[in-house]
Amino acid sequence: MVKPNPQQLIQLNQLRDLVIEVMRDMPIWLNTELSYLKNIKLGLLKKNATQRHGATKWKVGTAADKMEIKDVDVIELHPELLNVKWNAYAAFVLHHEYIHALGFKNHNNEFRTLENSWPGINAGKHGMEFTEFLRKRSAKWVWRCGKCQKEFPRKKASLGRYRCRTCSTVLLDIKV
Repeated sequence: MVKPNPQQLIQLNQLRDLVIEVMRDMPIWLNTELSYLKNIKLGLLKKNATQRHGATKWKVGTAADKMEIKDVDVIELHPELLNVKWNAYAAFVLHHEYIHALGFKNHNNEFRTLENSWPGINAGKHGMEFTEFLRKRSAKWVWRCGKCQKEFPRKKASLGRYRCRTCSTVLLDIKV
């Protein structure tokens, strides 16, 4: 875990308070004790992460079938989510992690129903946009299709091993 600086800690606490307040008003959580969520420590993922936007980490030794909210060690969010541009998506990601903390470990239909109950209509749809932003920011290479010109930012060269998802043409490596 990356320890948040004082400003980031303030932002994380404000986000926590907002998400818990919204969850208390959601019909799907009316019969769930949410006050424990406030006690979960919040931290940050490494800033070079490109795939993971949040993570719920459990205390060492917690049995997978006996996970309870008291066994959550920390919830980590990507530090870029604290940028004002990503506020709505950050709330959605924290809600997602709180669902895990409440004992819903697997991303099954029940989990997705709970996740999709978040009132931000398009909040979850920002995930692909956020991933693309992170990839572009850290890209050293762009894999480009010579036929349709689609581009895929990546950290490593493709070395001719990958094809375009749209037209199956071998992707070209362009150094950034």
